[in-house]
Amino acid sequence: MEYLSELGYIGLFVAAFLAATILPLSSEALLSTLLLSGLSPVALVIVATTGNALGSLTNYALGYWGSKEVIKQWLKVSEEEFIKAEQRFVKYGLFSLLFAWVPIIGDPLTMIAGVLRIRLLWFLILVTAGKLMRYIVISYLIL
Repeated sequence: MEYLSELGYIGLFVAAFLAATILPLSSEALLSTLLLSGLSPVALVIVATTGNALGSLTNYALGYWGSKEVIKQWLKVSEEEFIKAEQRFVKYGLFSLLFAWVPIIGDPLTMIAGVLRIRLLWFLILVTAGKLMRYIVISYLIL
């Protein structure tokens, strides 16, 4: 994380992108560090949101073009996590994508959206809105 911190905005983009995939990485910690270092809060929120939304888009693409078996095996998503994500999506519908930022459930949720062939425009709007709000709240709490 220290190396990413030294990269500033680029490091935050990379961390946010990777954090939105199955990789266990915390973009929030890096965002906090960079906020406290004096970088522009608005720019940091935009960079983090963009990176995180694009990372989620990667999950969507994996779900869209990959089979369930390949996704579960390659990304180490258990059958249970996959079923729970699918049930949440069916239960709460399209607007559950607003919670794609939530740890543990968010990544499988974005893959399920791809598997279910959710319209890309709605996916991007809802995922980005949820992630934007999360980064705004974090920034507000830090500053």
